Amino acid sequence: MTHAGADTPAVPVLPSGPDPLVARDRGLLWHPYAPLDGDAPYAVHGAHGTSLHLAAQDGTTFEAVDAMSSWWSAIHGYRHPALDRALLEQAGRFSHVMFGGLTHEPAVHLAEQLVALTPDGLDHVFFADSGSVAVEVALKLAVQYQLGLGRPRRTRFLALRGGYHGDTFAAMGVCDPVDGMHAAFPSLIAEQLFLPRPPAARLAGGQLVSDPEAVEAWIGALETMVAQYGDELAAIIVEPVLQGAGGMHIYAPECLAAARRVADDFGLLLIVDEIATGFGRTGKLFASHWAGIVPDIMCVGKALTGGYLTLAAMLCSARVATVVTNSPLRALLHGPTFMANPLACAVASASLDLLCASGWQGQVDGIEWGLAVGLAPARELEAVREVRVLGAVGVVELFGAVDVPAVTLAALECGVWIRPFRNLIYTMPPFVSTAADVADIGAGICAAVARVHG
Repeated sequence: MTHAGADTPAVPVLPSGPDPLVARDRGLLWHPYAPLDGDAPYAVHGAHGTSLHLAAQDGTTFEAVDAMSSWWSAIHGYRHPALDRALLEQAGRFSHVMFGGLTHEPAVHLAEQLVALTPDGLDHVFFADSGSVAVEVALKLAVQYQLGLGRPRRTRFLALRGGYHGDTFAAMGVCDPVDGMHAAFPSLIAEQLFLPRPPAARLAGGQLVSDPEAVEAWIGALETMVAQYGDELAAIIVEPVLQGAGGMHIYAPECLAAARRVADDFGLLLIVDEIATGFGRTGKLFASHWAGIVPDIMCVGKALTGGYLTLAAMLCSARVATVVTNSPLRALLHGPTFMANPLACAVASASLDLLCASGWQGQVDGIEWGLAVGLAPARELEAVREVRVLGAVGVVELFGAVDVPAVTLAALECGVWIRPFRNLIYTMPPFVSTAADVADIGAGICAAVARVHG
């Protein structure tokens, strides 16, 4: 795909034989959740629009539609002229300055945009380097808030089984302690409280529907746990409606609404982690909108810069900010070196402008329809437990573990880049994906599952 108004992309130079880049990488670089001597990665030699130009170690080359949006961030695709321009123009002014004692237009303007876009009442912004750090800051803020109210015992958090909030230490503590990715560090992580995974919901007629009895039972468990431990808790933290890396689980919005009510009843804060779900991914601008709630604290990231640079943000209400400001500490005690990096803020502002101007709702609705149609044949495969779609998210869940290398290669041979994990083969396409792109993604995933798992 070529963006409107974009220059003709340069033809990438692909290796004619075994790719030396892949060989140089092996044993030198760690990759996420992979051993140094693991399966060789694919080398990227070019990217434009929704396409990646890849090469395998043996020299096999692929042009593939990126069904992952580079881990859910590149919602506008690659080499978008508006984002390229924002990056270059800011680099021509200055690339970075410390945020301690200084400010700059890209940070102020982006903060104003975020306050305008997010649910009403989130009036204050803290910029962080990554989603995990934004969660760390949110947890710190919740503890400082309770301390400011004279509640020093309220230092724990109530989270959800199946949740994932990042790989730094405080964030690891509120991830699923058993089925999450951090069970190797029990002695290093603060012990938190966990509710069962909320009941599943499915999309029907534009609404998320679930079993009312299961929802009521879950709400009862929430109320019981908070009544028992409320004087120890600073906040409830959740991924709203869609749990991402913990299992791509879609759950009932009524559970999110109940968390808001119970937090209010017991003097807790509600933190929503919208790092994966924000900026339209679930079919709402923010997944919190599915339940019609306003959190006390919201974390955003991933798609914030359109996938160009690492940046995240934590937003909070005036009520929370006032308590901290009036406390003896006064400041929110965090300050990354690259906080509010001007390049990242400038690109993020351009990305949000593009999101608002591009008709994202129609784009996501089209992707949702295309994925529902394109992934439907997977339901007939014996290896498949369930197919589910929400907004620009499609999931094929298997009964057993995915053969990741084999499924990845099979999909690439169909012209689709995916990165499965555990028993899940999923897609989060760029919002600029065409109907043909989405059809290719659906067909490629179905063909890969059929070929490898039957």
